[in-house]
Amino acid sequence: MSKAALEAIRTQVMWNRLIAVVEEQAQSLLRTAFGTITREAGDLSAGVYDVEGRMIAQAMTGTPGHVNTMATAVSHFFAKYPPRTMKPGDVYITNDPWLGTGHLFDYVMVTPVFLKGRLVAFFASTCHVIDVGGVGMTAKGNSSFEEGTLVPHLPIRKQGRINDELLDVILANSRSPIEVKGDILSLISANDTGARRLIAMMEEFGLTSLDKLARHILTQSEKGAREAIKALPEGEWHYEMPLDGYERPLTLKCKLTIRGGKVVIDFTGSSPASLYGINSPRTYTLAYSVFGLKAVIAPHVPNNIGSLSVFDMITEPGTVIDPIRPSPVTARHVVGQMLADCVFGCLAQALPGRVQAESAGPIWILSLYSAHGRVSVEETKDATPFSVISIGLGGMGARPGKDGLSTMAFPSGVGAIPVEITEGQCPLWFREKQYLPGSGGDGEFRGGLGQRIVVENREAAPFAISAATFDRIHNPAAGREGGKPGQLGAARLGSGKALPDKGLHIVPTGDALVVELPGGGGFGDPARRDPARVADDRRAGLV
Repeated sequence: MSKAALEAIRTQVMWNRLIAVVEEQAQSLLRTAFGTITREAGDLSAGVYDVEGRMIAQAMTGTPGHVNTMATAVSHFFAKYPPRTMKPGDVYITNDPWLGTGHLFDYVMVTPVFLKGRLVAFFASTCHVIDVGGVGMTAKGNSSFEEGTLVPHLPIRKQGRINDELLDVILANSRSPIEVKGDILSLISANDTGARRLIAMMEEFGLTSLDKLARHILTQSEKGAREAIKALPEGEWHYEMPLDGYERPLTLKCKLTIRGGKVVIDFTGSSPASLYGINSPRTYTLAYSVFGLKAVIAPHVPNNIGSLSVFDMITEPGTVIDPIRPSPVTARHVVGQMLADCVFGCLAQALPGRVQAESAGPIWILSLYSAHGRVSVEETKDATPFSVISIGLGGMGARPGKDGLSTMAFPSGVGAIPVEITEGQCPLWFREKQYLPGSGGDGEFRGGLGQRIVVENREAAPFAISAATFDRIHNPAAGREGGKPGQLGAARLGSGKALPDKGLHIVPTGDALVVELPGGGGFGDPARRDPARVADDRRAGLV
């Protein structure tokens, strides 16, 4: 075997090891986090970066919204803390929505890595913490100042010593300080795990720098993505997607241009920013738009700054997908997680028969609270105070040749939180949690099903639900290639009263919360569906 071939094998082995390193970093966070949305649902991300702050490898565990926003987030720290000023044992933190992952609930943690006194890499991780103060996990704030405590780029650890003063400020502004402290320390620990494994790998391979390996990874990834683009037809395609919005309906307008080996997604003409917290900062908009492009155009090319760099995006500042500070952004995924489907609408015209139908879109975060401070003192005098999160999942759109997956968080990919975990934290109980028959759109391939969830209080007291992230109650997931739309979502009280908007609602004593998650759209003419599949669906109670 030639020397060049051996070197190529060695390089590939190191690349694979790097992916294993970041996956262990993510698993460390997953296993030590305090918040259930992180440790149970996997709402996190982890990655390794070169000395210029470019993402070279990411963990498979995590969401596109976190990973792709962090692809550029690390370099923002350098404006305040140049790499030459960093020391071993330093760790930096922020939850700035415009320079991080899109809302205050996600802390981005960045750790420089040193080998024999020389800076060789960075590790970054993020996760959703349960509370950052302000109005909480609701969309009711009219500015980011109302939504919680913003931590600018600051050191959370200096040369191995935790910045207790900063930590005290963060915890003093949270309703759940124990859980938030646990998550912050877990993020620090996860980066430390990645750093130890990276140093061990570099010593094993005799590396004093990652520069050469990083160049190879980014060059090959960019090359693979550009080759995939060359196989696409050139042209321009348009798509509009109506959204429920908050105080008014919204429209996402999208134009896809493929020409000269470049792909540009243009959202000019989309609705102005909402007065409420459903706006998607540009960094989050880019994350899910690029995910949609890459999922169809270059799904097998590794996800890093090299492969992501081949896509360009145009937005108008002041719109719902590029809000200006201090626009409210807490529930940014209501809009942001619709963007992959919006991009798919263009791609389906460019690549007929190859793009899946629309999905339920944003996960429904069931932010459940005791009613203390929201009703009279008499109604809650014997009630247990609590604040918990559960997650409702709708259906994924049907795919070319396959039914859509049921109760699948597409495009975020997060999992559900087991009801036993939530019930163990509060006096609520889940009376029902089951598939919603018939919610998937009809087609040659059926859309994935949503689910029905019914929640009651074991105590004789009211409780509250934030409907901040409930969507597709008025606009269903569209079918593709003749497929039918999925079923609309719904939210109401067990007594029958509808919960009409994204506000904070009280479930009265003795009543129940009922939510029905939307289904995914169908793919292809329903008349062409295999009769055996229809019979199977009926026997299983899916239709």
